[in-house]
Amino acid sequence: MAKVIPGFKVIQGGPQSVLQDSGRFGYQKLGFANGGPLDVESYYWAQRLCDNNTEATAIEILLGGVVLEALAGTVLAITGAEMPVTINGERKELWQSQRINAGDQLEIGFTSKGLRSYLAVSGGFDVPEFLGSSSTVVREEIGGLDGKALQAGQILDINNQVNDRILMLAESDRPKIQASSSAGAAEIVLRVLPGYQFEKFPEEKRQLFFSSTFKVSNRCDRMGYCLNGPDVSSGISSLLSEGICLGAVQVPPDGQPIVLLNDRQTIGGYPKLGSVVSCDISKLAQCGPGTRVRFSKISVRQAHAEILLANERRERTQLVNLEL
Repeated sequence: MAKVIPGFKVIQGGPQSVLQDSGRFGYQKLGFANGGPLDVESYYWAQRLCDNNTEATAIEILLGGVVLEALAGTVLAITGAEMPVTINGERKELWQSQRINAGDQLEIGFTSKGLRSYLAVSGGFDVPEFLGSSSTVVREEIGGLDGKALQAGQILDINNQVNDRILMLAESDRPKIQASSSAGAAEIVLRVLPGYQFEKFPEEKRQLFFSSTFKVSNRCDRMGYCLNGPDVSSGISSLLSEGICLGAVQVPPDGQPIVLLNDRQTIGGYPKLGSVVSCDISKLAQCGPGTRVRFSKISVRQAHAEILLANERRERTQLVNLEL
């Protein structure tokens, strides 16, 4: 069993760095959001590069600007957005595990492409669980360390398991970070499974939704992404509040769609066109304001097939051992 030891001291926490495991499930009925990593693909590979189980606690880093002091030797990996990484001033590669020693300083600079990166360590960070999960939901002040983003002076404990392998995910196997934090720098396509309220929208609004380009607004966070574009309002005057799934595309009276993410409210009363396929959420999570977004329709059968294919690709992808 891994020994719990102090692993890192937070020197600088960045704009918003939050501890996340795979998520908190089964408690939406009590009003608690799922939490968990927005970019599941990058989170998954950070864990694999550290020989962790894929539910271990990692740090989700928004934009960058993080400085940590190592209090013990361990192995770490950083994946996701293109953020410059140094240990004691020496540049290190993303998508590759790295050794770090006690007294070393890890710096993660600000992103040049994408929004979020994931820092995993061998054995995972040791964080008290709330309702079966360590995931931080800042809006609800639960999980992580006191339900807040990382702050200077905090000590992060780790489960320091023995791990001598230095691994790399080949560039051809890495998720493509298409979006940039620069306005209008990229375009992504999100596949949407129409929901049971889809037919309640006028035909011209449905066609407009799938034929138009929207832009990510400045209102985008872990709760959801508000988009700017043509009016696709439903005309529905009243609707009972109901549970909301990950990726739900709800349309408030102003006709501007909102894609709801991990920290979304658990119930809502706006009509919904459908939901974004779960394996496309990671792409959206790396988008900054101004990124262009288009939607395409997908069937239940197609969605299931895409998810199965994505899981199969993960399982057959082999990491490169750099010390063989």
